[in-house]
Amino acid sequence: MMNSPLFEKRIVLGVTGSIACYKAVELASKLHQHGALVDVILTESAAQFVSSLTFQSMSGRHTFLDADMWGGTKHVQHITLGHNADLLVIAPATANTIAKLAHGIADNLLTVTALAANCPLILAPAMDGGMFSHPATQENIDLLVQRGAVILGPAEGHLASGMIGLGRMVEPSDLLNEIRLITARGGPLAGRKVVVTAGGTWEAIDPVRGITNRSSGKQGFAIAQATLNQGAETILICGPNTLKTPLGANRIDITSADEMLSTVLEHTSSADALIMAAAVADFRPTKRAAQKIKKSQSEFQAIPIEATTDILLGVADMKSRLGYPKITVGFAAESQALLENARAKLRLKQLDLIVANDITAKDAGFSVETNRVTIITAGGETEAMPLMSKSDVADRIIARVVSMLV
Repeated sequence: MMNSPLFEKRIVLGVTGSIACYKAVELASKLHQHGALVDVILTESAAQFVSSLTFQSMSGRHTFLDADMWGGTKHVQHITLGHNADLLVIAPATANTIAKLAHGIADNLLTVTALAANCPLILAPAMDGGMFSHPATQENIDLLVQRGAVILGPAEGHLASGMIGLGRMVEPSDLLNEIRLITARGGPLAGRKVVVTAGGTWEAIDPVRGITNRSSGKQGFAIAQATLNQGAETILICGPNTLKTPLGANRIDITSADEMLSTVLEHTSSADALIMAAAVADFRPTKRAAQKIKKSQSEFQAIPIEATTDILLGVADMKSRLGYPKITVGFAAESQALLENARAKLRLKQLDLIVANDITAKDAGFSVETNRVTIITAGGETEAMPLMSKSDVADRIIARVVSMLV
């Protein structure tokens, strides 16, 4: 994942003595899969739960124990680890380790490395009932936050003692997203505002029926994640769906094409880029019935429709007057004459870039996890991409946007 903000970032993962150590194994694996160089430090207590070999298998790198503090390959191991780190993550972080960090106690390789490190510190607390809420723990956490530490969690749920309370370490996937967001802050789109639209719209016929399409929103959500990965302020405008919002995105839910139009114009009037991945309905009923239409009613047999307002034409008009958005990217989902129709849309709507995909393909487009697209620029350049994940497609699109903005 070369486009991941974690790619080749040096992350020290400190693991302390908690049953939640098993979650740290998954976190190490996820960080490694995103291209991070993960150096794991196990405290003596943590090594009672999970072996160093387990972490070495997940990270592909040496796992450090307290014994490594006294000699070994590096003369002063904690200085090497601390000074080289881009990020120090301690997960799980026990009440004991949190107390040591708050008061500068450095009695093992992890805590002495923490003192030597100049990088951001992230803590994922994990402890049993009542320990997190104890005044001593809260005071220690407050001290660390004042010094710039980021505290993620804990969550509420079943604890090792059998109690239910606040103390569970947050899930590795959520930790990964937080870490990714933090490391992306200095990315090439830092300070840039990007608006992304996703999913279909719903044009109501009556209180229970409507005109819509098969768009799942997956490609648009992947694009929103890709913009976040590059450090952008991301506005995600989406039609009805149940997808999880990418962490850090400002999600705005709309229903109809008219709602999307007004929301897009509002937020792109100062945006660096608009990526219009939504599949907006082209038609809507001329009148919405106030009550559910019955099969026996003549209205059910003929529902008059009209065209919805073209959002990208509205954006083009605004851009000609205000100069925003600086970059406009459209999508062309076609069932025939793919490139011809895409080029015509590119010209008509004054786009900088258009992404064309054939919706008749079973392995690409609507509802699936993969896509096969062709990118066409305003200058006439055409890049046909092979079948790839929607995340990879998103990365390729955003790489183009980055090159046009920076």
